[in-house]
Amino acid sequence: MAQTVAPEIKRHALQVAAAIVAAVALCVDASGGRTQHAPPPRVLFIGNSLTASNNLPRLVEAMSESVDSPLHCESIAFGGFSLEDHWKQGSARRAIARGGWSTVVLQQGPSALPESRALLVEYVRRFDAEIRRIGARTALYMVWPTSARRSDFDGLKTSYETAAKAVGGLFLPAGEAWRRAWQLDGRVALYREDGLHPTASGTYLAALVITQRLTGRSIENVPATITTASPTIRIVIPPAEATVLKRAAAQTAERFKQDR
Repeated sequence: MAQTVAPEIKRHALQVAAAIVAAVALCVDASGGRTQHAPPPRVLFIGNSLTASNNLPRLVEAMSESVDSPLHCESIAFGGFSLEDHWKQGSARRAIARGGWSTVVLQQGPSALPESRALLVEYVRRFDAEIRRIGARTALYMVWPTSARRSDFDGLKTSYETAAKAVGGLFLPAGEAWRRAWQLDGRVALYREDGLHPTASGTYLAALVITQRLTGRSIENVPATITTASPTIRIVIPPAEATVLKRAAAQTAERFKQDR
């Protein structure tokens, strides 16, 4: 009897082990080891109309899905707000305190002047303390100067890069990608008529930079036409222009990759 039962027990044990392996294989995503049912990392954007224009956070969310590294993005954005304004108004701090964020992206105006830089660094430090408290990382979304003050690009870069380094945060050099795009093709229209807010192409380029930096994935295959959800916004970039913008974003990312 023992000689006939032992093989059955062994066979049953092997079947159980195989079932466990199969179950684990179904739950684990082969690309990164994250379970398929795990929610995507959550990113909070805090800024002003340069963040809200063309629904940048939702565009980053859509791009992240297209590179198979989905993010869930939310935002607190009020027109004309600096980080000092956000700090005093309180909505941004309450949103951070809810927790569950992987990254909090901070943005204010150009801030190229030394006094503006000092305020940027001061309030980035304040926000960073709140962000670290809930286990997230701070990122700085570098914007661009007005079209009338393009000479401010260097000072603007210094301000945002200094603020990022002050807290060990992630530098998101969207403004540098704008400069690179013009070097590749000076005809690319990134400013709207007011000389500050971005066209769809300007936001598309900024979103490419942010997506690459937050996910670490290549943005080469991001589509030229993207439809965002909640609210629905359709961004349509001519294919040839999208190629230029993606090249500018990729080259900028390569330049700053050591900061990731």
